Amino acid sequence: MKDEKIVTKSQHQEQKNDRRDFIKKAGIATTGAVAASTVFSAPYVYSASNPIKWRLQSYSGAALGAHVIQPQIEAFNRAAHGQMEIELYFADQLVATSELFRAMQNGMIDAVQSDDATMASPVDINVFGGYFPFATRYSLDVPVLFKYYGLNEIWQEAYDEVRNVEWLGAGAWDPLHIFTKKPINSLADMKGKRVFGVPTAGKFLSRYGLVPVTLPWDDIEVAIQTGELDGVAWCGFTEAYEVGWADVCNYALLNNVTGAWFGSYFANSKSWKKVPPHLQELFKLSMDSSHYYRQVWYWGGEAKLRVGGKKMELTTIPAAEWDQVVKDAEEFWDEMSSISPRAAKVVNIFKEYSKVMHKAGVPYRYS
Repeated sequence: MKDEKIVTKSQHQEQKNDRRDFIKKAGIATTGAVAASTVFSAPYVYSASNPIKWRLQSYSGAALGAHVIQPQIEAFNRAAHGQMEIELYFADQLVATSELFRAMQNGMIDAVQSDDATMASPVDINVFGGYFPFATRYSLDVPVLFKYYGLNEIWQEAYDEVRNVEWLGAGAWDPLHIFTKKPINSLADMKGKRVFGVPTAGKFLSRYGLVPVTLPWDDIEVAIQTGELDGVAWCGFTEAYEVGWADVCNYALLNNVTGAWFGSYFANSKSWKKVPPHLQELFKLSMDSSHYYRQVWYWGGEAKLRVGGKKMELTTIPAAEWDQVVKDAEEFWDEMSSISPRAAKVVNIFKEYSKVMHKAGVPYRYS
């Protein structure tokens, strides 16, 4: 039998008094904590009723934007707890894509998701945004080039020279394929085909007779249906199926011009400075989350749709011809390096990276 502890009446009263004293002290401490909490959370209370509001426009249309940015913005708005709200707009909803940079710089919109070339950023490295021919083989090449090969520092330096704009970081999208109404089985088949495409890759492919055309995002599908366009040279299989272009194109060229699109986030400097540090950090974390989402979405989608997609017939330009295209890209790189010393530095990084990847061999490069 265990010993029972006997508590006398006086001891019991002492314990009650001790508990009262503890509760009183705890009450005082709690009151102080509540007061302190009220003081420290005052900015939050104010922000919740008067949140910072941003307008952010993406290069992408609504169907694509549902994957490349909308999950990020919705997550950010939830995590900001009412302190900040970002209104998301898709391609051309507030301003034309070609006017995005100026609109952001002037404060008409607060932030932008786009590539440098498509929105004609006034920097000497804008040609490398979007699709730069054969600079990458896989989407992971992009973050590696920025983080470990010096592109982060170069982009930061370039945009530091531009008034009232903050470059916030870059990420990878999908590879570049050509989707058309009529088949492309040789370089000669490209001649005269009018395609909606990104500027730098379009400039390179024009040497084979492809005709780059710029139209508002929402007009592309109808333009292909009416014959105004012969196809698109803008994206990979995942996007072509997601946005409806696979429904109006009959053929998909398997030879891809590059492994991934370079895209970035930008903000108006005044708008960015109004955002407190913890929300700036939260926005950058949400960017990383978006980069991760796209890596998985595109990587899985490209393989699945090449194998199981039934809407387009696959074609291939013979290796002997395509090897010439790859060779021509070297000349194109040298042409772009003549833009400025900084552009030359980017091209040299691409060359260095390419050598490293080829020496590394499988799985980094297979040929």
